[in-house]
Amino acid sequence: MLDVRRMQVLRAVVTSGSITAAATNLGYTPSAISQQISVLEREAGLPLLEKVGRGVQPTAAGKLLTDHAGTIADNLAEAERALADLREGRTGRLRVRYFSTAGAALVPGAVAEFRKQHPSVQLDLANVEPLDPIHEAAAGRADVSIVVVADGKTPQLNGIQLVHLLDDPYSAVLPAGHPLADKEVLDLADLAYEPWVDNEYYHASSWTCRQILLDACASAGFSPSFSLQCNDYQTAQGFVAAGLGISMVPKLGLGTVVAGTVVRPVRHPEPVRHIYAAVPEFTADQPATASLIRCLRAAARRTA
Repeated sequence: MLDVRRMQVLRAVVTSGSITAAATNLGYTPSAISQQISVLEREAGLPLLEKVGRGVQPTAAGKLLTDHAGTIADNLAEAERALADLREGRTGRLRVRYFSTAGAALVPGAVAEFRKQHPSVQLDLANVEPLDPIHEAAAGRADVSIVVVADGKTPQLNGIQLVHLLDDPYSAVLPAGHPLADKEVLDLADLAYEPWVDNEYYHASSWTCRQILLDACASAGFSPSFSLQCNDYQTAQGFVAAGLGISMVPKLGLGTVVAGTVVRPVRHPEPVRHIYAAVPEFTADQPATASLIRCLRAAARRTA
């Protein structure tokens, strides 16, 4: 196998015109240079230099290796520049994965601010729902994943750092004119005998959100009776407006309240989903990643 360092020595000899000149430029002895070239010739299986007057010139094989050595040197220099840019947050690519309501409420503002600060960093943005974004980070397919965590159930994933963004409380969505709409704040137990509109996917990420509601209802002494099921908060509000039941929707899912519904806060207990950024530990401190997290936290504060 050819040794890259010896190829660079050969390139120095060829560009300098002699072994003596190359030794001076590299800070080696001429004998050390000659030894490196001899070893490289054995590796190549061909002579690489031939004498011309007081100097040397490359053979066809020597010219070939010298050209490749130049390409390797250029590529290494480019890699070093790219790494330096990445360390300073000047260039690179960040893969961001999220679920629907985070995509609507948090990601746009955060990305707009991030691009002002890092115009040369490419962002690969994707909504992966109904998959769980945290597994995208754990599998190395995402640099930042926005995920939902339940109370006391923070996942322990090797190599993943969780950064808290915000707490997202649920509210009750009732049909306009519903008897409970006269109350400013509802006890969760008030909804025990109501027909519920289920608004979550039956998949990994949404199961966490659904479990948050089921656990809260259990704490209030009942299990909700789901009369129908849909896969998003807006559609659920439509069913509620038609008088087909009540629903529970987190704050981030209430960007637009459907006409014919009223929204009321809930207590005893108040269901809350905790939203985090999941980041691989080895990239968390990189400037671009850290900057994006700051932008996401600023966007989260604006939604509070």
